[in-house]
Amino acid sequence: MLRTKSQRNTLCRKCPVARVADTFGDPCALLIMHNLLGAPRRFGELEDLLGGISPRTLTKTLRRLEAKGFITRTHFKKPMRFHYELTSKGKAFQNVVAAMRAYGKAHL
Repeated sequence: MLRTKSQRNTLCRKCPVARVADTFGDPCALLIMHNLLGAPRRFGELEDLLGGISPRTLTKTLRRLEAKGFITRTHFKKPMRFHYELTSKGKAFQNVVAAMRAYGKAHL
């Protein structure tokens, strides 16, 4: 178990699997990516689809995914709302989600 940020950063620099696990290691990030594969979604839609997630956690995760270039956020003023959608980098994650879905159906 990695106990410090330094240990995590060292491992992530050396191992591509560790970098992916660090980015998508929490279920919220994986489910956001999964739910954005079909179409852009509003914040409230994501909140409903993720059932029970706190707005704070959802906001933090969306901001992290946006900062890493996996999603984009579009602001609409009338009515005031935000749409989130996958970037091309995010869409490339589709194969990972499909593999996880297949594994889950077959083995879990």
